Formats: sequence, structure tokens, C-alpha cells
Amino acid sequence: MVTMAALPLADWLRSLSDDALAALLRSRRDLATPPPANSDVLATRAGTAGSIARACENLDSATLAVLEVLLIAGADEHPVDTGRLDDLLGTPPPGALDRLRTLALAWGPDEAMSVPPAARDVFGPFPAGLGTSSPELAALGSDGLLERLRELGEDERALLTTLSSGPPIGRTRDAATDLPLEAATTPVQKLLARGLLVRRDDRTVELPREVGIALRGGVVFGPEVLTEPDLPTAPQQQSTVDTTAAGEALEFLRYTEALLRTWSEQPSPVLKSGGLGIRELRRLTRDLGVDERTAALLVELAVGAGLVATDESTSPEWVPTTLTDSWLSSPPSGRWLVLAQAWLDLPRMPGLAGGRDAKDKVIVPLSEEARRPLAPTLRRRVLSTLAELPEGSGIKSVDELVALLAWRAPRKGGRLRDQLVRDTMAEATALGVVGLGALTTAGRMLLEDDLHEAAAAMADAMPRPVDHVLVQADLTVVAPGPLEPDLARQIEAVADIESAGHATMYRVSEASVRRALDSGRTADELHELFRTRSRTPVPQSLSYLIDDVARRHGRLRGGVAASFLRCDDEVLLAEVLGTAAAEELELRRIAPTVVVSPYPLAEVLDALRKAGFAPAAEGPDGRVIDLRPSGRRIPARGRSGRRAESRLNPPTEEQLTALVAHVRAGDKAAHSRKGTIVRLPGGGGADTSATMALLTKAVAEQREVWIGFVDSHGTASQRVVRPVRVGGGLLESATGERYPLHRIASAALVED
Repeated sequence: MVTMAALPLADWLRSLSDDALAALLRSRRDLATPPPANSDVLATRAGTAGSIARACENLDSATLAVLEVLLIAGADEHPVDTGRLDDLLGTPPPGALDRLRTLALAWGPDEAMSVPPAARDVFGPFPAGLGTSSPELAALGSDGLLERLRELGEDERALLTTLSSGPPIGRTRDAATDLPLEAATTPVQKLLARGLLVRRDDRTVELPREVGIALRGGVVFGPEVLTEPDLPTAPQQQSTVDTTAAGEALEFLRYTEALLRTWSEQPSPVLKSGGLGIRELRRLTRDLGVDERTAALLVELAVGAGLVATDESTSPEWVPTTLTDSWLSSPPSGRWLVLAQAWLDLPRMPGLAGGRDAKDKVIVPLSEEARRPLAPTLRRRVLSTLAELPEGSGIKSVDELVALLAWRAPRKGGRLRDQLVRDTMAEATALGVVGLGALTTAGRMLLEDDLHEAAAAMADAMPRPVDHVLVQADLTVVAPGPLEPDLARQIEAVADIESAGHATMYRVSEASVRRALDSGRTADELHELFRTRSRTPVPQSLSYLIDDVARRHGRLRGGVAASFLRCDDEVLLAEVLGTAAAEELELRRIAPTVVVSPYPLAEVLDALRKAGFAPAAEGPDGRVIDLRPSGRRIPARGRSGRRAESRLNPPTEEQLTALVAHVRAGDKAAHSRKGTIVRLPGGGGADTSATMALLTKAVAEQREVWIGFVDSHGTASQRVVRPVRVGGGLLESATGERYPLHRIASAALVED
């Protein structure tokens, strides 16, 4: 008879309540796919090394410590009394055993705890970094062992202390021979002679478990493992956090706009292996005025948000998509939301750019090497930790946050676990999701997937757009804040950005004024712009500059013949024809005031400007037009699947209820006494009179029937049902379930 002291996992699962079984399937979702036929199948899955490893990823250090101590106590081979945990841990962390039971990583009553044998494969041959037990040292007892340790010299104790922190294996040539204590000369030889080290082979020694525990103070783990570390915080006003972060967000938006303009005019090529080359990345850092880390984040988010993609040419390039124009025309808070949402769900690690992969090759932005499907989950984990803090409270040190998250889930994230935490904080700060080490109001709404409120919160935090500028005597124009969109476009048309920040400085030059005139603006419109929008008097130098450029601008006008030039001043036209550019452009006079060229108008105008002239392009109606290219665009591509890839929906309560019922039905079928079994021809072919007779009898007598059933996926299972109707090719049970008769492979009445 099976006793509680040796209770199998399957039997323990059968004894759980429906709520407890549902909690297990909710926490360990890999156990539910495909639905387990019964508790025996569920126990087999739960006991595999892969499933155990996945379950351990969500355990904190204290709970993992309890599981490792259970392995040290041999709970994978025989039931262990939890009193043994008190001996090895001192004070076990509260709730750890309950957590392990909930996940079926341990089961049984306190006096007979068991763990899956495969757990030893997950934690390796040396759980907790301790070696195997030595019967000789165990017989000494703790007092005798401590007495032996007091006899050691400093070199011997230092060697043991090093091995006690794990792993307990050391490589040495001194293990080749066994020497008595009197003949031993090296620390290793002396420790082997005292029995405080165990010789495994000619070059390997192992520290016995008893010595390791003694050197750790008599317990397996110290308080730093069993107690969650503190996370010191600095209180801030939430409004201060939001406004500070909004300033960073505006700066990031400005850099993104500059990137899109740069790639509109001069797209960067795509590497043959995919990604953006280091040379192109460095060119962007110079053009945008940012470091390589920020540039990598900018390009990753531009592509991740669908604003940039690769074209379909034979030499592909990174080109802005049609979404760019709508993004640029959106308000700042809307532009921020697009980038922030793309970042949160980005299945990549931009921070890997510049590092090296397993083959020691440099990882470039947008390459496949930077792809990490679990990055969105881990990113949300970092932000969720910040969300636990009181509003406005910011962390004092990222290293302390790294330590806390490492304690909470030491097995999650792999070797890049700590780097992702640091990268997330740096990227979130650059995007304005985090400010002063605290989660912003907009960031909190973004984390909760309340996108409308997130954009509204960022709009409230951003400084209000200003409707004026300050014109200086040195031809600089200062914007004391973010300009209104229309004013920003007008100023950028006539001036170049010289420095940016909370206050942006522009500079007006002859080239920038000519650019504005080329776009169709008149001198009077430029004068009116500065007169009405400047809070400071417009200096005469700026007025003179505009008038001087306008006086020369447009005197020489071009059109399309392939192209033509016309000028009322015949002397000026003759001067043009006398230049070397006229020969290159093959200019030919067709009238006293008109010449034509076989080259496109844009090329003709560019060549004449290089020759020192100031021509302007005109349209069919004689008005000045802007021939500058607006930048390349390619069709936008869908972003479907990103959220599904990064965040899998947990099972619903209805699904969990159905799964539990499925397992319970399988258990009932597996342990029911079956009468004579009727099998369908071919294991599931056409119906037979014997089967119909059996099912009809069960309906008439209201008896339960055991059936072997094959579902639409080809998975075979057993069920015990109480038929209420048989007909139309279906068997209908009392619970409302319907089973196609052609999928019932066998059937039998359940005997009492």
C-alpha cells in the first residue's frame, strides 16, 4: 500500500483541489499545451528538466535556495522532513515551501517533502555550490569538524574558503599522490591528509559538503541570499519628474526628426548581412550630434516604429516610409507615443550595438544579432518594479535596481540579464518614460497599456509651444521653448539650427535666406515673419541681408524645355553664356532674353549657383517654385505580430476550468473499471451495431461509458461520460459535450 511518506507526484496532483490545480496550470503554462490527458501525464511533464528550468526562472533567490537545500538533503531520492531545512538554512524564508508546492516543484506534507529527480539536472551536480557528503566528516559532528579546522594554517584555510563559495572542485597537480600528514608539504597535500579535501582523480580535488557548510557559518546560505535587498529611493515631486522627462523626450523627438530628414536626402545602405554599418552609424553621430549609443537607439526605434524600412532595390537602403509624413505632422505627444510604444514592445536590444557576438564580431544596429524576443517582457519587468515605488520616488542607483531584480529572478534573462536592466533605464530616460530615476505619469500609463492617457500625460508635462522668437543683432534667432508647428516650419525654412535644447538657437545666413526664397517665399513675407513673431526689435543687419539676397534672387529664371533660362537683362544673360558652366550645360540662346539646355532644370540651377549666380525656378504661371527634393519615401509595412510575439496572453479562467475538467475526466477514465470493450473497425472507422447497442443501452439505463477518443489533432485520450443521446453521428453527454462517433475508437460500460 502506498504511504504518504512515498507519495508519487501524480497522486499528489490528483489530491489537489480544482483551484490549486488551476493555479499550477496558470503558473506553469507549458504544462497545459497540449492539454494533459490525466494527472499521470501532467506529473510526467512537470518532472522534466526543461519544464523545471522554466518554472525556476520566475523564482526568487530565497525560494531557489530552499529548493537547492531540499536537493542537498536528498529529497529527490527520498522524502525529507522540513525540520532538516531548519538545520541547513537556519530560518527558512516564509512562504517559500508554499510557492514550491504551488508550482509542483515540491510536494508532500512537511514531514515528507519530495522534489522531482530531474531538478538535480537543472541545478547541476553541486547544488548551492556544495560538494558531496563525506561519511567520515559527518561522523565527526559539527564540533569535531570545527576543532579540525582550527588546526589549519592560513594557506590551508584560504584554499578551503575559496572552494567553499563554490564550485567545490579544484584542479591541482598535488592530487597525484596520497601522502601522510608528516610528509605533506603543500596546502593541498595537507588537506587531503586531514580528510578536509577529497581526491577525485590525479588532478582534481573536491571540498566535502560538511566543510563547505562549516566555513559558511553552519548554514548553506547567508542572509544576503535569503533576504530581499533594499532599494534606496530619493523622493521627488511627480510634477518635477514629469517635466524633466518631457524635456528629454522633446530632445529625442528632435533627433528622430533629424534622422528622418537625413535618410530622406541620403539613405544609408543595408549591409549584406543585414543591419547598419559602423561607418554609417558614425556618420549619423556626426550629423546628429549624438553618441553612438543614442544613434543606435534612434535607428532601432525608427525601424521598429515603421518610420523606416529597407527598399526593394538590388542595393537596398534604409529609407523613410510613408508613415514618416503623418508622424512629422502629429503633435509632439503623439510622436512620443509612437516611439515609446515601439520601444516597449521592441523584440531587440539596441544596447548590444557596438559589442561583440559569440564569434567576436562587432554587433551592428538593426542586425539579427541584436534580436532578443524576451526583451519586451524583461523591459516591462524593470518598469513594473519602478511602478511599485511611491509616485515621484526615484532610485538612487541603477546598480541597486540591478541587484534587486537579480535577487528576484536570478535565473531569468541569461547572461544579458543585468545589462538589459541598465539598458532599459538608460533608454527609458532618453525617451522620457523615466525621469530622475522615477517612472513618469506617462510611463505608468504606457505600462498599463492606456495609450490615450499616456499621450495626454506627456502632453501635459511638455512645455507649451511658444508663438514668438527673439532675434539677435548677430543674426541669431532664439526660440525660448518649443515653437508652434507652423512657426517652427517657417523659421526652419529661413534659418539653420545652430544649437538645440530647451531653448533652440537658429542662425540666418545668405544661404538660408536664399533657401527660403527658393521655396516660394518673398522678401516681404520674410520681413513680416520676423516683424510679427520677434519679441525683440528686428536688427537692420537682418533686413539688409534679406533685401540684398532678394534683389539678386530670381533675376535669372529657369523653366523646362528640357530646361530654359530667361532674363530681361540681356547683359546678365550674356555673362552667363560666357562661363564654363554654359559649355557644360550646353546652353543655347533662342531669343535675346531666353536660352535653353538639354539638362534638367535642377541641374542647370545648381551649376549656375556654383558659378556665382542666383537663379530661381519658375512654374508655368511665372511664380517662383521650390525644386528641392522632399525626400525619398517607400510604402509602410505592417507591424502585426510584434505584440503577440512579445506578450503572450495568459489563459482565461474559462480555459483553466476546461483544462482542469479535462485532467479530472482523464483521471476518472484511467481508474474506472471497464466492462467488455467494443472496438470500432480500424480503430475508428465506420460505426458498428455492437457499439450502437452499447451506447443505446447506456442511455436507456443512465450508465456511464468509458470511451477511447481521438481528437482533431490526432491526440488519443480516454473519457468517462454519461450519454443522454446517440444519433446524427454524435454522442452527447450529460454535461453537454459532443463526441463524433467516427472519432470514438473504443467503448465499454463502466462497472460498479
